[in-house]
Amino acid sequence: MQIHISDPAHAGSERARANFRLAVKMALGFVALIWLIQFLDWALDLEPADFGVRPRQLAGLPGIFFAPLVHGGFAHLLANSPPLLVLGTAMLYLYPSAALRVLPAVHLGTGVAVWLFARGSAHVGASGLIYGLVSYIFVAGLIRRDRRAIAASLLVCFMYGALIWGLLPIEPGVSWETHLAAALIGIVLAIALRRRDIPPPVRYTWENEEDNDPGE
Repeated sequence: MQIHISDPAHAGSERARANFRLAVKMALGFVALIWLIQFLDWALDLEPADFGVRPRQLAGLPGIFFAPLVHGGFAHLLANSPPLLVLGTAMLYLYPSAALRVLPAVHLGTGVAVWLFARGSAHVGASGLIYGLVSYIFVAGLIRRDRRAIAASLLVCFMYGALIWGLLPIEPGVSWETHLAAALIGIVLAIALRRRDIPPPVRYTWENEEDNDPGE
């Protein structure tokens, strides 16, 4: 298999640095939003389950939109915040075009799948987004041919490989259905969008000389 080598000049350009800063700001903004929502839930003594996905109940349909923004408590949110920041930044920086499709698709697609097929309890939390991003970044690195995607895939595998246990119904109180649905959606999207956000290849001096050669 031939590995696509991206242009290091592009990766180190001012535009790339600006894109990275923007990705960090957007990921931080989302994490700040869900913390604000959690503080409001606590201050107003709201019940998070009221905003969750309740499978096959009409009252649970709004949870498709709101469930990823609501958590069962501060400990739940604290556990989700670091991976959301890391994975969100990676997704927005490495795959900005695909991210516009992946993030809403994982958010809404997971909610719909949980509403249709999950157990009859309230499902809340942003762990579905985490699993969707992990599976997308990991699979993208397997099927793309550029070193940047491969490096991100290996890093995600090293940092979050243990999340695979969350796909199994072995821990009470954990929505493994959310995790599984999001992971499957991430895999499908990584395959479908594999030709998006390909970094520019490195160009060698002799290639530039050939382009500038007027010929005989």
